Amino acid sequence: MSRDQQHRGGHSGGDNDRPRGDNRRRDDRPFRDAGGRGRDDRSARDSGGRRRDDREPRDNGGRGRDDRSPRDSGARRRDDRPPRGTGGRDRRAGDGSRRDAKGHERNRRAQHERTYSAQAPSQRRKRSDPARLTAYQALRAVNSEDAYGNLVLPRLVRENRLDKRDAAFATELAYGVMRWSGTWDAVLEKCVDRPLDQLDPAVLDALRLGVHQLLAMRVPDHAALDATVGLVRGEIGQGPSGLVNAVLRKVTRRNHDEWLDALAAEHTDELRQLGVRHAHPVWEVRALRRSLRVNGRDTAEIEALLEADNEAPRVHLVALPGIGSLEPVLEAGAEPGDLVPNSAVSAGGDIHRVPGTREGTVRVQDAGSQLVARVLAQVPVADDSGAWADFCAGPGGKAALLAALAHERGATLLANEVSGHRSDLVSQALSAVDHEAWHVRTGDARQIPSGQDTRFDRVLVDVPCTGLGALRRRPEARWRRTPSDVGNLAPLQRELLDAALDATRPGGVVLYATCSPHTAETHDVLQDVLARRGDVSVLDTAQLAVDAALPGALDDARAAGHDVPDGGTSVQLWPHVHGTDAMFMVALRKSA
Repeated sequence: MSRDQQHRGGHSGGDNDRPRGDNRRRDDRPFRDAGGRGRDDRSARDSGGRRRDDREPRDNGGRGRDDRSPRDSGARRRDDRPPRGTGGRDRRAGDGSRRDAKGHERNRRAQHERTYSAQAPSQRRKRSDPARLTAYQALRAVNSEDAYGNLVLPRLVRENRLDKRDAAFATELAYGVMRWSGTWDAVLEKCVDRPLDQLDPAVLDALRLGVHQLLAMRVPDHAALDATVGLVRGEIGQGPSGLVNAVLRKVTRRNHDEWLDALAAEHTDELRQLGVRHAHPVWEVRALRRSLRVNGRDTAEIEALLEADNEAPRVHLVALPGIGSLEPVLEAGAEPGDLVPNSAVSAGGDIHRVPGTREGTVRVQDAGSQLVARVLAQVPVADDSGAWADFCAGPGGKAALLAALAHERGATLLANEVSGHRSDLVSQALSAVDHEAWHVRTGDARQIPSGQDTRFDRVLVDVPCTGLGALRRRPEARWRRTPSDVGNLAPLQRELLDAALDATRPGGVVLYATCSPHTAETHDVLQDVLARRGDVSVLDTAQLAVDAALPGALDDARAAGHDVPDGGTSVQLWPHVHGTDAMFMVALRKSA
């Protein structure tokens, strides 16, 4: 057997493991699982090739000997032979007991009274149900193609034509595995007899699906085992199914809390324990706790923040001002939003069936992002000429809301995006707004100041970031990001903010925003710009946010403002406080 086959979970032995004269298919041999059980777990046969019925079946973590269709001495399936009568081996002895021709007692029904499965063991449960298959396909796309879970899963749900119930199950399973994969890998490391990086990645993803069903969902153990093994048989092959079966049976020895307690007990550091219990890399836990402190919140909130990251986010909707309406949405069961005007929270179901979403007049957009656009639109700007810009517009959510707000006021929006593909998405997002109100530019925003004659009155620069504030909606991001990403993005963030300020006319406003609360991407960038430039002042962004939000939405415990050392305020939203992404924003006035 090749090394690749061994890597994919095949039998670890070679052809020499099979005795001479044994013409049985290798598929009939049980897989050598993580516990070391191998081919000797086959049910013993007597010298005549018959099964020894007086022996108890061996448990190999899967099906026992009685699950295999019986065969006669010629290796034919018994159900292929016509049933025999009461004569021959099945005749009863004179004392009424059932004995064969040699006088051995047979404690089973007569041959003609028995029924057999039409399937061989290798043919049973060779595929999973559509919901689990959809979750598996989404996980493979995320882990093998670097796809985004929140983009690929809805497409797969539609392609596989899942009904509402199956779609909900697939979503809970797929997103759950993406969020918890780091902790589930720690569980699997205790149950697999080799490093996880030596497993076929497809098998590892299947194991993660199984672990999540066993430890974090309301799925009976037997159903999770059977469905996961069937999925492996159908999508990967017969060979690895024994490994998957055996490993998942080991997982069932402890429940969710017992596993987390055991894993957390291996660490003395509180942050590492929190990381294990709440499925966050420890560096992210440390960064989030520091951000709480820097923004004036109690660091004891860190556990509530981590828990919020692991909750399925509610779907926020916005009706583009002057174009869309939320009335049909609210009549369909949605709730009014509690942070910004003209917003709603979806009642669930297929979001593409929400009235207005297909036309683009009603859009799915986090309430925190909605607040960013509304703050920029409502900042007082003297002699506003109506020239607005969004320097990092892709994929177009904030740009669409800004363009609609600009159109209401007779302004126009330049939506810039460096990627051609994302520029197309921006154009699609803006298509519902009057085309005279916007223009899409494809190119590096840092080159706009030298090529743009008109200086802007309002500029949004929502910079590329680590996305640590959007972990609810992008569950796989927490395991993709590393501390080095923060350092790599910092120069670009500063350059984009400088370019936005250079492109803004005196008296105009730049709103710097990011969906990460990491202080290196928020306060550090702000302080660096203030230290280098003498033509910038910080506005009272907290008050601007209060004015743009619904009355009372940012009062008392929901207050989001933080004082900037040299004057002005910034705003930091939080999932566990505001029910939004952890958006950061600060408004800067360009002076002469």
